[in-house]
Amino acid sequence: MRLSTVILPVHRWHEGGRDRWVRAEELGFHTAYTYDHLSWRVPFREGTWFGALPTLTAAATATTRLRLGTLVTSPNFRHPVTLAKELISLDDISGGRVTLGIGAGGSGFDATALGQQPWSARERADRFAEFVSLLDTLLTRDATTHEGTHYSAGDVRNIPGCVQRPRLPFAVAATGPRGMRLAARHGQAWVTTGDPKVSHATGATPADSLAAIAGQVERLAAACAEEGRDPAEPPHRVLLTGFTPDRPLESLDAFVDFAGAHARAGVDEIVLHWPIPDSPFAADLRVFERIATEAPAQL
Repeated sequence: MRLSTVILPVHRWHEGGRDRWVRAEELGFHTAYTYDHLSWRVPFREGTWFGALPTLTAAATATTRLRLGTLVTSPNFRHPVTLAKELISLDDISGGRVTLGIGAGGSGFDATALGQQPWSARERADRFAEFVSLLDTLLTRDATTHEGTHYSAGDVRNIPGCVQRPRLPFAVAATGPRGMRLAARHGQAWVTTGDPKVSHATGATPADSLAAIAGQVERLAAACAEEGRDPAEPPHRVLLTGFTPDRPLESLDAFVDFAGAHARAGVDEIVLHWPIPDSPFAADLRVFERIATEAPAQL
C-alpha cells in the first residue's frame, strides 16, 4: 500500500508553502500531489490559490526523492500542446519524479474561467478522450501533427521528451465506462474519490462506500480486459480521501482499519489531504504525521 498526500496550493511559498513539501518528503510519503485548478470551491474560492505547475516546479527543487503530481489536471483550461511542453520541462527539473493526474473536469469555476459556456457531460467526455490521446502522442514523439474535433497540433516538437520513458505516468480519474476505458488504455494509475452517490449527504455509511469502491475496481478490471491490457500490469488504484463517509484521520487505528479494508477492496494507494484548519480538510496534524510514519509498517 502506497501512502501519499495532496497539498493544496493555498500557502505563499516563503510563508509555509515550501515547508509542507519538504516535510512531506521527510515523513516518507510516496507522492505529494496538488490540485490543478484556477480556483476551487468554497471556502477556498475567496482565498489564496496558486498555480499547480509552478508550485510543483518549486517543490521539485526543494525535494530530492518525493514523487510529485497533479490531482487532477483537466481540459477545462488546458491544451495538450502547451501542457505537454510544461510537463516535459517539469519532468526534467524533477529528475523524472512527476505523475500527471488527469480527469475530465466538471462544471465548476474552471469551466467558465476562459469565458466559455460549461460543456455538457457528453462534450466533456468527448474532449477528455481526445485530450488524453493527443497528450500521450505529444509526450512520446519528437514531432506531432494532429487534426482533431477539439484539439489540433501542427508539427509540434517536444524534444528531448520525458526523462521517464516512454513518458511520465498518467493517473486517470474516472468512474464511468468511457473514463474507465481511457484509464485502461492510457493510465499507469486510476484515481477515484469514491462514488459521489454514496456520501454523508445521501445517508450512506462507510460500508456502503467501501462496497461502491470495490465495484469500481471490478469495473476497471473489466475495462482492462476489454482493452487487452496485460493482467500482470494493471493500473495502480488510487483513492483520494476526503469525499467518502469515512473519517480515516480521527486516529492512527482508524486509518489502519480504513486502509486495510480498502486494500482488500483493491486500492493500492491512498492519498490524504494535508490538514487545513477551518476547512473540510481540517485534522490534527500530530495524528496526520503519526499516520504517515507509523501506518505503513502496520499495513
